[in-house]
Amino acid sequence: MNDKPFLTDVKTLRERARQHIDEGAVTAGYAADRDTVLKLLNDALATELVCVLRYRRHYFMAKGPNSKSVADEFLAHSNEEQGHADQIAERIVQLGGEPDFAPDGLTSRSHAEYVAGTSLTDMIKEDLVAERIAIDSYREIIQFLGERDPTSRRLMESILAVEEEHADEMADLLSRQGGG
Repeated sequence: MNDKPFLTDVKTLRERARQHIDEGAVTAGYAADRDTVLKLLNDALATELVCVLRYRRHYFMAKGPNSKSVADEFLAHSNEEQGHADQIAERIVQLGGEPDFAPDGLTSRSHAEYVAGTSLTDMIKEDLVAERIAIDSYREIIQFLGERDPTSRRLMESILAVEEEHADEMADLLSRQGGG
């Protein structure tokens, strides 16, 4: 049987909390490679920002029959992706990093591509492809984080769940357009 106590004694916790106080939320118990996590999160931030821009363009460019309801879906997704970007940026700062919002290189850091699409069906397809890319890349980030950074992992899990909803909605829209 393990004689080690479940929790560190309070005196030790208090002493540790006073050490390296300038590191904010990152304590000695943080087990991940912070530089790698910050890069992964900044890449996810770029992915979300590219998705915001692509969905926003599709919202304004949607034309044709049924375009109003599809455009409304594009706008809702754009707003949700912006929320994801904000959450990721907050986590980057919590980890002592700097969120990279620089437009130069945004598409090269993003996992998803920015494809304008020429028709409503093309736009839906491109958004579905981007969601599928985000799903796979975020799943890999979650697996990498594992138990080393449970807070970032939970954040990415919550974003992944929404990306899966987005993909499902885009697939439904595509089938209604006759492009699936």
